[in-house]
Amino acid sequence: MKNLLIVLIFGLIPLLANASSEGIKNMKADIDLHNKSSLQRGARLFTSYCLSCHSAAYMRYNRMGADLGLTDKQVKKNLMFASDKVGDTMTVAMTKDDAKNWFGTKVPDLTLVARSRGPDWLYTYLMTFYTDASRPWGVNNARFPSVGMPDVLWELEGLKRPVFKAHLDHAGHEEKTLVGYETVAPGKLSAVQFKDTVTDLVNYLTYMGEPIKLERQRWGIVAMLFLALLFVVAYALKKEYWKDIH
Repeated sequence: MKNLLIVLIFGLIPLLANASSEGIKNMKADIDLHNKSSLQRGARLFTSYCLSCHSAAYMRYNRMGADLGLTDKQVKKNLMFASDKVGDTMTVAMTKDDAKNWFGTKVPDLTLVARSRGPDWLYTYLMTFYTDASRPWGVNNARFPSVGMPDVLWELEGLKRPVFKAHLDHAGHEEKTLVGYETVAPGKLSAVQFKDTVTDLVNYLTYMGEPIKLERQRWGIVAMLFLALLFVVAYALKKEYWKDIH
C-alpha cells in the first residue's frame, strides 16, 4: 500500500506542476470524429498552416484521404503541398538545426499531440494568442506562456491584446489576472467563424492522434454484445448440466 501511494504521488506531480504553471482553464472543444466535413476542413487547415513547420511523421496522406472520404486525386490537389507521393508520410523539409536557429527549440511532431495534450488544451492554446511586443514573434499565449511559436492563424482571427485585472494576493502583493481581450486589428473571419475554424483543426488533430478510434469503438461494442450473448448461452448450458445435481 505504501509503495502504491508513492507511485500515485509521483504520478500526480507533473499534473500539479502543469496546473500551477498554466493558470487559465481549458475551453471545451466540440470534437466530433463522425463529422467528415469538419475533418476535411481541418486537414486542409493543418496542411496549409501547420505542415510548413510541424511534421506528422506517423500519418500517411493516402491513409488520411481514405479515412476522410477523399480520393488520391483530391488529396494530391487539395492537401499535398510538401510531398509528391500520396503514400508518403507527412514530413517537412525543415531540419532540427534550422528549427533551433529560428525558434530557439526543435519543432514538435504533431501526430500524437492531441493524445498528449488533449483536445481542450489544443483548442484553448489556439484561441489564446495575443500581442506581446516583448516576445520574438510579437505574440504570447495565455495557455502556453512564452511559447516560441508565432500565431500562424492571426490573419484569420486578427490581432488582440490582453486585458488584465489587478488584485492583491494573500501576502498583499499586486497580481494581474487575464480577464479577456480587446481587438487590435480584425481578421478575415468573425469571432464565431474563427471558433468553428479552430474546432475543425482540433477535430482533425484529434483524429490524427488515433485514426482507428471509431473503428475500435465499433468493434468494442460488437465484442461486448458477443460476450453478453455468450453469457446467456453459457448460463443456460450450466443450468442444463446441473439441473439434476443438488
